[in-house]
Amino acid sequence: MSYHSTRGQAPTLAFDDVLLAGLARDGGLYLPEQWPHFSREDLASFAGLSYAELAVRVMMPFLDGTIAEEDFAALVRDAYRGFGHESVAPLKQLGRNDWLLELFHGPTLAFKDYALQLLGRLFDHVLSRKGRRVTIVGATSGDTGSAAIEACRDRKAVDIVILHPKGRTSEVQRRQMTTVTSANVRNIAVEGTFDDCQDLVKAMFNDQVFRDRVGLSAVNSINWARIMAQIVYYFAAATALGAPHRPLAFAVPTGNFGNVYAAFAARRMGLPISQLVVGSNSNDILTRFFDSGRMSIGTVVPTLSPSMDIQVSSNFERYLFDLFGEDGARVRDFMATFRRDGVFEIGETMLAGVSSLFQGYRLDDEGTRAVIRRLYEETGELIDPHSAIGVAAGRARRRGPRPPKGARAPAHAAKFPDAVEAATGVRPALPDRLSDLFQRPERYDVLPNDLEAVKDYVRQVAGVNA
Repeated sequence: MSYHSTRGQAPTLAFDDVLLAGLARDGGLYLPEQWPHFSREDLASFAGLSYAELAVRVMMPFLDGTIAEEDFAALVRDAYRGFGHESVAPLKQLGRNDWLLELFHGPTLAFKDYALQLLGRLFDHVLSRKGRRVTIVGATSGDTGSAAIEACRDRKAVDIVILHPKGRTSEVQRRQMTTVTSANVRNIAVEGTFDDCQDLVKAMFNDQVFRDRVGLSAVNSINWARIMAQIVYYFAAATALGAPHRPLAFAVPTGNFGNVYAAFAARRMGLPISQLVVGSNSNDILTRFFDSGRMSIGTVVPTLSPSMDIQVSSNFERYLFDLFGEDGARVRDFMATFRRDGVFEIGETMLAGVSSLFQGYRLDDEGTRAVIRRLYEETGELIDPHSAIGVAAGRARRRGPRPPKGARAPAHAAKFPDAVEAATGVRPALPDRLSDLFQRPERYDVLPNDLEAVKDYVRQVAGVNA
């Protein structure tokens, strides 16, 4: 299987080269040229498999011989061995046909662990085989950074630099990044927003000389391997809820669109998904698009759900590629217009097709607190603000009572203790393995939102001259 760019001008690559490349050289995102497809019989055969066994079955077609199945299975087993629940991604019932998919049982208590624990091991495996070293640079709105650092710390062939928006993550999120003392880990607090951090990372990838000089690679969801690994938990949830014998709906709180795109990809691979509800906070660019067909950049507003404080959803480009019939030139023109004008629109006919699967839902901070409080009173469950938006979105946009609906719980409540305590009066505790987090010394550097300053920093980490 080869991979092509959403913008149609970069060379096609095999999986291992896509893993190391991250962003395509034409600025686009990589996607498989052909989607694997699982029949109803295949889906039925997934019942009873462990999470690791299912992950190997779902992901092996994407590797197409670049990694031997025995080696890949060992990497997958190792990646999920330390998760805090036997099911890895368990479902919890909230009501009739109403389920919560808990994706916070990894080492950093967030859904990013499900992809990044595997990604770190894939990097080690591929780099050792190729005799190469890379400098990973990533931007985070909260959870990607800590999960990437945990996955890449102390790895011999990797240096990692994570950018986060100064003062715009929760304290737990920040400390999970900045208290790691491994020599190959660096943190930058950028004086700006997450979109600023993301733009800095993209600009570094688009500077081909710099990119080659420092051996740049990515762990953000611009890296196809992240999406590939996230597809798995939709198959796990769907199998547990009765696929392929009945359709399912998922409500996904999202900012960068990677997580809900993984659900869309699972549907393309044969999962009977009838509806995808995209939950947004006050930074509702995606909800506005699904309502109107018009995508327009607004001002980023800090909220109780900082991982979704985003106005430019990078992975939406992957969906556009599908929407435009895999026409890279059209995607390229649309993205250029979006960057120039901050807006683009699709027609009513195309919007009708989009709306047959996708719906958006917006919830502000007051509504988020109300959902956290109400669910605690109803069930005794403490959920974080992002999970609350997912639960509310699924309930508000349900199409009929029959299809089981899974709302994603992307983070542990203890990652956002102030918000949860303000809503319920109960302060969620960190697991024992993180109980001393607030006593650990922090290490990070503050830089302006300036590309050259950040590039100089990365050069120093990589040990190269300007």
